[in-house]
Amino acid sequence: MGAVTNLGHDAVSTWAGMREGRSGIRSIESEFFTRYKDWDVTFGGEVKGWDPCSGPTAVMEFREAKRLDRVTHLGVAAAVEAVRHSGIDFSKENPELCGVVVGSGIGGIMTIEDGMYTLVDRGPDRLSPFTVPRLMVNATTGNISIRYGLKGPAAAHATACASSGHALADAANMIQRGWADVMVSGGCEAAVSPLCVGAFMVMKALSVRNDAPEKASRPFDKDRDGFVLSEGAAMFVLESEEHARARGAKIFAEIIGTGNSSDAGHITAPDPAGDGAARSMRMALRDAGLNAADIGYINAHGTSTPLGDKAEVSAVLNVFGAHARKSAGGKLLMSSTKSMHGHCLGASGAVESIACIHAITDGVIPATINLDNPDEGFDIDLVPHHARERRVNYVMNNTFGFGGHNVTLIFGAYKG
Repeated sequence: MGAVTNLGHDAVSTWAGMREGRSGIRSIESEFFTRYKDWDVTFGGEVKGWDPCSGPTAVMEFREAKRLDRVTHLGVAAAVEAVRHSGIDFSKENPELCGVVVGSGIGGIMTIEDGMYTLVDRGPDRLSPFTVPRLMVNATTGNISIRYGLKGPAAAHATACASSGHALADAANMIQRGWADVMVSGGCEAAVSPLCVGAFMVMKALSVRNDAPEKASRPFDKDRDGFVLSEGAAMFVLESEEHARARGAKIFAEIIGTGNSSDAGHITAPDPAGDGAARSMRMALRDAGLNAADIGYINAHGTSTPLGDKAEVSAVLNVFGAHARKSAGGKLLMSSTKSMHGHCLGASGAVESIACIHAITDGVIPATINLDNPDEGFDIDLVPHHARERRVNYVMNNTFGFGGHNVTLIFGAYKG
């Protein structure tokens, strides 16, 4: 595992932040929020104090960094950590059986914005020749492949907030099909930019709690008023069991089931009853060969929007029945770590997979912080305020995106 988030500059500190219930949401440090006064939203989940070129977080030379967008800086850094953590030596592997799949909902938006300012202010001949390779959604996939010489399957998913969920599912399925032995996979996003903040702001999708940023992301709470835009990345080294065992790798968990569906309804709003989300969860359970009662914990998509949280709770109650209902003595736990790190858009599924894997390995369920008053009818144990010790063997991760995309991953404890 590897990560760069507003909770920490690596996977270890990111998980520590989740486990401690710490918020990574702060006021945005950008001249745009002092130059212009018409911002209803002035906070987000920026990764602060991190430099890809110097200090303990360095992963590339300054000259290389200049040719890449921030989204790729984050993605490559997370991949480098994941590869180091795995102990794999790609120089000893068959490169045609090693690949990369990365998800990003927006890609190099900062390059697009900077390029437009340059075009308007200085003319087209002053645009950087690296503009296109920086802004491409598949830039991170390509750069990771090049760095390690990985010549196997390579792809990039751009399904809004479901992007890295799709990427991880796709990578796992490629291994299961025999297309690869090893896949580097996850997601990255760097969209805490003026255009994205402004665009989500005028959609009325963002929380406007400027006076209390750390309290703004409050999934499932009666007083939630929108999501908090964040940036970050998380990457994983996935392998077939045979390959991992042959090289003596430490195996943390298995991806044992995936689901994928479309609402086919509204381009931004979820199905009110969570029908598509429910179908995705049922598909993942079938793929894993599990019953609903086998799942001990769900890391919810839980963005803190009025419509989204309600639809997801409806879907979970539909799929899990009494096992989910707190009033019926149900044992299922569900929380949203977005309450701490905000919404990383296309990187969300990957960032939250760190929480899912550690829930299995550490026996700790991260909390939903800021959950002071659960909304009516949310009859599920949503793990308010504090992490909880609980041994679980199977964990579900939901990621849903604009366009009606739904992805579900199921992680299982490794029993080999």
